[in-house]
Amino acid sequence: MKPSLTQLGTDLLTTSGRQRRIALSRPFIGMVVFGVAAWMGWWWLTPVVMFGIFVAVVTVTHDVVHRAIGLGPRASEWALLALGLVLLESGHAYRVTHLQHHRLFPHEDDPEGYPANLTALGALAYGPVFLARLWWWAWRRSPGDRGWLAVEGAAPFVAVAAGLALLPATPAVLGYAVMAIVGSWVYPLLTVHLPHRHYGDDPLDQTRTLRGRVIPAIFLELTYHLEHHLYPQVPSHHLARLSRRLDPFLTRSGVVPRRVI
Repeated sequence: MKPSLTQLGTDLLTTSGRQRRIALSRPFIGMVVFGVAAWMGWWWLTPVVMFGIFVAVVTVTHDVVHRAIGLGPRASEWALLALGLVLLESGHAYRVTHLQHHRLFPHEDDPEGYPANLTALGALAYGPVFLARLWWWAWRRSPGDRGWLAVEGAAPFVAVAAGLALLPATPAVLGYAVMAIVGSWVYPLLTVHLPHRHYGDDPLDQTRTLRGRVIPAIFLELTYHLEHHLYPQVPSHHLARLSRRLDPFLTRSGVVPRRVI
């Protein structure tokens, strides 16, 4: 049996005001940096900036969905909207489907976990329809969120239309929209298939954890996927600490973390 959070330390559940502000502001700072890079004509830099925006949004949205960084109910709703719009996605669809993923994986009624059953090439090919299918699943299953879902579902179409209208003045808006939309196509491969492939029946072998200093830092601790599945209420900024405290339990259970740089 896995240790309780009381045994591991309830300090793992804490989020300071500063940590919360940093997590919530990163995506919007990234948008500003993207705009500056485009204005300066440094187009070679924009994909790097967009990668950072993706990591920042996925990380903090994860924490908001699991109510892990101290936001109240109303603030959480607005945060899901704002953070999703940064990448022209639906934060509310993500909450509905991601919580289902944690409740049921592996299960046929887990739309987020479906790419785990595909090949790597299949997961990559599934990318263009992945978010649309999650949105539709949430629309059918969560009628109380339909107001939010309608606004969020329109976002990519509005962004592309605005980008085309502004193209004579600047390619930045359309470039941002295209990078955000196309970038999301790797979600099934990177966030589902690779972490969960060859999953077993036990929670300890349904996903994996990557340990190291550089890669986990670049991905803002998203590589600690096993730790997150075992303790989803722990915010991302404490996952590295959680992993160290879990090491004795994982060793006894025969779990060998994968080492990266």
